[in-house]
Amino acid sequence: MPANYGDVVITCPVTVDYVRYTNRSAHWFLARALKAVVDAAGITKDQVDGLCVSSFQLVPDTAVGLTQHLGLSPRWLDHIPMGGACGVVGLRRAARAVQCGDAEMVACVSGDMNHVDTFRNLLGSFSQYAQDAVYPYGSGGPNGSFAFLTDYYMRKFGARREDFGKLCVAQRKNALANPNALFKKPLTLDEYMEARVIAEPLHLFDCVMPCAGGEGFLVTTQAHAEALGVPYARVLSTIERHNAYPDDPIQMRGGWAMDVDTLYAVPGLKPDDVDFLCTYDDYPIINVMQFEDLGFCGKGEAPEFIRAHEFAWDGDFPLNPSGGQLSVGQAGAAGGYLGLVEAVRQLTDNPVGHQVPNANVGLISGFGMINYDRGLCTAAALLGREHD
Repeated sequence: MPANYGDVVITCPVTVDYVRYTNRSAHWFLARALKAVVDAAGITKDQVDGLCVSSFQLVPDTAVGLTQHLGLSPRWLDHIPMGGACGVVGLRRAARAVQCGDAEMVACVSGDMNHVDTFRNLLGSFSQYAQDAVYPYGSGGPNGSFAFLTDYYMRKFGARREDFGKLCVAQRKNALANPNALFKKPLTLDEYMEARVIAEPLHLFDCVMPCAGGEGFLVTTQAHAEALGVPYARVLSTIERHNAYPDDPIQMRGGWAMDVDTLYAVPGLKPDDVDFLCTYDDYPIINVMQFEDLGFCGKGEAPEFIRAHEFAWDGDFPLNPSGGQLSVGQAGAAGGYLGLVEAVRQLTDNPVGHQVPNANVGLISGFGMINYDRGLCTAAALLGREHD
């Protein structure tokens, strides 16, 4: 059993405004995220002695190159190239660094730009494995991969498009109160069902929209947070797993399933204790996988789980109160931070949109680095309100 995180806390959640397209660089968004974190904490950048960075578009730089751009001299540094899992993994690494004294204040920032052709260029060089897998067929990108996973799940477990649509409609309702969300119009189930096909069985509103933006937060001790006068959430537990179940012919479970018992055991909690869930949601099928692998229902039971619950911020199972990536947008690697940033806001009563009632424990999960047939990275964290 891993040790708990003691008095380590997460605070100062920030967002750099999302835009569909921009000529600004990833470096600009990361710098803005760092400035926002520093300003929120009421400190100077010289007091930041740890830095954790995630970005797809930072090349040719890495985190160490960014230190010169930003004028930082950290004594602890990490670069997390794990896509949708980068937020929880970054928190996990930063929390241990603070706990063992390698750093006192770790700024975790993520950001990416999005030019007109950025996403297409990224897909062309995303991974050698994916390139080798799709080369004979002349198609690439995540739409085909997630269509493959979605179709298999629907045939095996009886899920319907209406089930996925219910999640998308609920998340859009949540996003309408979020000024950072790029989708500003309500979404009905009929509109979801009638949207154009992208890669059968995926239609338009099943697919995340690339954009530009940034997210960030500060990891420090409870004593430092209280001295600064900033509200915080406690880090209760985290898990991380890569390339789980490699012998499965198609991915129907992620690494969460290997470590979920540990996730709840460390703080002595169970799924029923979770007040809201922030999933990595680039496609609805990944929400479904997380419901099952995080212990809210059994494998193959998510369709019935979806039909039995309401997922808006005021429902009985609040999901992605910010709207999630499917309604906010996916700002590159910052999509892996979106849920964490929202969770801290909920647990400190400072949401950018709606406040989930009685939010004392939040679960945040990440999923990243999809090759042709599976995502390699999974992670999850439990956060608690400071008085809880």
